[in-house]
Amino acid sequence: MKTLKNIVRVRDVMKFDVDIVDGMLTVTEALKSMKFPDTRTLIVDKRHADDEYGVVMFRDMAKKVLARDYSPNRVNVYEIMSKPVLSVYPEMDIRYCTRLFDRFGLSRAPVLEDQKIIGLVSYTDIVLKGFASEME
Repeated sequence: MKTLKNIVRVRDVMKFDVDIVDGMLTVTEALKSMKFPDTRTLIVDKRHADDEYGVVMFRDMAKKVLARDYSPNRVNVYEIMSKPVLSVYPEMDIRYCTRLFDRFGLSRAPVLEDQKIIGLVSYTDIVLKGFASEME
């Protein structure tokens, strides 16, 4: 009979600190307002209850602003964001989270609970924290 391993959940490995910004900010303003630059991600807040969250990663800024020689003082976050963003829930098994990332070409995703962003999970978080129990 197969025994179940301890399930590692997204909540166990995610970062709880995430930057949520208004889409009307310029790229420069958004970068200056970041408190958690190690996430390399900005979550773009909903404008109203029926809206969806957006996401901007540092690579989006590099490709859509720097590479095109646009001024980050003149480009608004909403112009370069991806929306709607695929999210995961905190009780998801990290194995399924990893499969979702692979299927949709993601490297990180916001964690949603009760329709609110509560954190961010990435491949790095999954590997560094998810394998920690295996290595002990």
